[in-house]
Amino acid sequence: MNQHIGNLIIRIVLGVTFFMHGLTKFQSGIDNIAGWFTSIGLPGGLAYGVATAEVVGGLLLILGLGVRYIGLLFALVMVGAIVKVKWSAGLLGDGKNPGFELELALLAMGAYLFVAKADGFVDNFIKEKMLKKN
Repeated sequence: MNQHIGNLIIRIVLGVTFFMHGLTKFQSGIDNIAGWFTSIGLPGGLAYGVATAEVVGGLLLILGLGVRYIGLLFALVMVGAIVKVKWSAGLLGDGKNPGFELELALLAMGAYLFVAKADGFVDNFIKEKMLKKN
């Protein structure tokens, strides 16, 4: 029971965090984000994919649908953010730029949801319905 509560907390916090970050990308002007992606050597179009994945994936985590796979997706997004953007500043920052401690924590949360085989409310509901049919 305690593990389920822990999974729920991690799932909701991670879902809300990514949803809000994705929403902010759209609200602040996704074209600006695409330009920034281009300035750091990434395809500008990737900004649209990342922002959409954050909004949709965040909602899916909150609902508890596709929890393991969304967790893996978000962990991979954080690997990219750390390697491409934050690594040079170090874990806690370099005095000018923030470090990657937040991204590392989000990476760990996403990876946990994947390796712990954490399911969500909707995932469990679907499993129960499928088991009853068999």
